[in-house]
Amino acid sequence: MHQPVGPPFSDTLVRRLRDARSVAVLTGAGISAESGVPTFRDPEGLWQRFSPQELANVEAFLANPELVQGWYAHRRAVVEEVQPNAGHRALAALERWVTARGGDFLLATQNVDGLHARAGSEHLVELHGSLLRSHCIDCGTEASDTADGHGPLTCEACGGLVRPDVVWFGEMLPEDAFGEAEQAAAMADVYLSVGTSAVVYPAAGLPQLARQVGAYVAEINPTPSDIAPLLNEVVQGKAGEVLPLLVASLRGESGIRSQESGEDERG
Repeated sequence: MHQPVGPPFSDTLVRRLRDARSVAVLTGAGISAESGVPTFRDPEGLWQRFSPQELANVEAFLANPELVQGWYAHRRAVVEEVQPNAGHRALAALERWVTARGGDFLLATQNVDGLHARAGSEHLVELHGSLLRSHCIDCGTEASDTADGHGPLTCEACGGLVRPDVVWFGEMLPEDAFGEAEQAAAMADVYLSVGTSAVVYPAAGLPQLARQVGAYVAEINPTPSDIAPLLNEVVQGKAGEVLPLLVASLRGESGIRSQESGEDERG
């Protein structure tokens, strides 16, 4: 006889989510890694000899724009080949569940791959920008990121250099985006920190802010982060496995899996 395996999270988390009027989420590289997105760079191939710190900064871009544009074109190509995973889709489902009940929801992500939007998330703030957008450094016009093979990409409107719409080392986060994420953390009844190592500030401070103002803060990570001891609950596991079970619990579905088969017994 199969022994049922209970969910990896507490009943308290489920109850607090059901009672919450405001839910906020922070995601990091871990959730994208489950889709096959490399954590910043591919360890093999053409770009192996470059570190992210060498290329993801203004100085490198101005010194060799074609090189930096080429690296980001490679990263875009990698991202376009992967798909949102069950964790991304579960967060989109959580948003729909919260907002359908009249609650507030905001997902703030440190990822630049656009997978949350592709999964259906709408109340979304991209703290570090997006690989899928580019703009002119001179006039700010949104620009094409399609290379013609004849030198660095330039703006069709003014001729300025075109850069990816991401936050580079040494740059501040977009004030509006971070302000929105900070306000959501300060107003949250429940805060979820998903797939983030919580070492990149100021975003890493958002779960702690939510905890300080009284939110129930849960971290979902295969390995607990450095701030885990400061939070209410730590759920060890992959986002793509934990989050669908959490949403199922909110909907009143059992989500209980067989210990031997690992399959959902709801069929």
